Amino acid sequence: MRSLWADPDPAAGPEPGKAKSQYRNYTGGTLRDRVYNTYLLMHTHQTVDFVRQKSAQYGSCSQRKMGAMEALELLDQLVDESDPDVDFPNSYHAYQTAEGIRRAHPDKDWFHLVGLLHDLGKVLALFGEPQWAVVGDTFPVGCKVQRSVVFGDTTFHDNPDTRDPRYSTEYGMYRPGCGLENVLMSWGHDEYMYRVMKVNGFALPKEAFYMVRFHSFYPWHTHGDYGHLCAEEDLRMLPWVQELNKFDLYTKQEELPDVQQLRGYYQALIDKYCPGQLRW
Repeated sequence: MRSLWADPDPAAGPEPGKAKSQYRNYTGGTLRDRVYNTYLLMHTHQTVDFVRQKSAQYGSCSQRKMGAMEALELLDQLVDESDPDVDFPNSYHAYQTAEGIRRAHPDKDWFHLVGLLHDLGKVLALFGEPQWAVVGDTFPVGCKVQRSVVFGDTTFHDNPDTRDPRYSTEYGMYRPGCGLENVLMSWGHDEYMYRVMKVNGFALPKEAFYMVRFHSFYPWHTHGDYGHLCAEEDLRMLPWVQELNKFDLYTKQEELPDVQQLRGYYQALIDKYCPGQLRW
C-alpha cells in the first residue's frame, strides 16, 4: 500500500552523507555483536507463554505513577541495545522523531506528541526487564516466523514454540484475517506503551494508539509479511504506521537536539493530551 504522504522534508530525513540504505544495517558495523546478541536472547525466550505472562504482569499498569515527561527523562539512562544506528540515550531519539514530524506536519500537534512518546514503553528496562523483552523489532508469537524477521534464520533454534505443532504453521493459533488486535505480539515497549495510553485514557485519535502499538512491527509495515493475519482496519492504519516510521528511523543523527529549548512546547502537548500523574 502506498503511503498517504510523500517522503519527509529533507530537513527531517537521513543525516547528511548517510543514505537510507545505510540505516538498519544488521550485517556490519561496530554495534553488530551487541545487536545480534539482543535478538538471539529475544528470539530464544519470546514464546506464547512468556508474552501472556508479561501481558498479565504489566497490563494493568500498576508499577508506579509518574508524568510523561518524567518517564521521558528516565530514558536518559537507556541506550537501546537492539539499535544498529545509534549509541546515545533514547530520550534524544524521542525529540529527534518528534521534531521531524513537527517540521513535516505542523498542523498535527497530536502527531508531534506521538513522536515524543512512541518509545516511552522502554522504561520497562529501567523497571528491571532485560532489553530483549523491551526493545527491538516485534513479531507475532504463536505462528511460523516469517523470513523478514531480523536474524530470523539463525536465532530461533532454541525457541520451544518453533517445535510446537500448535504454533509452527503459517497461521498457527490464529484465523485468516483475524486482525492484528487479536494477534499476540512479542512482548516489548510497543504493547506496553499502548496499554499505558489505554489505561490512562490519552486524549489522542485512534491512529495514535495504533502507531504506538505497531511501530516496531517492521516485518509487516516495511517488508509486507504477516498480511494473512491482517483485517481491513490494519490496512487502513498501515499508512499511518509507515508515516511515523519515516521519522522514527531517518531522524537518527549524532547531532543531538537542544532538549531544554524544546521542553516547553512538548510539556504543553502533554498537558493537553495526557496530563498529570500516569499509571505505569
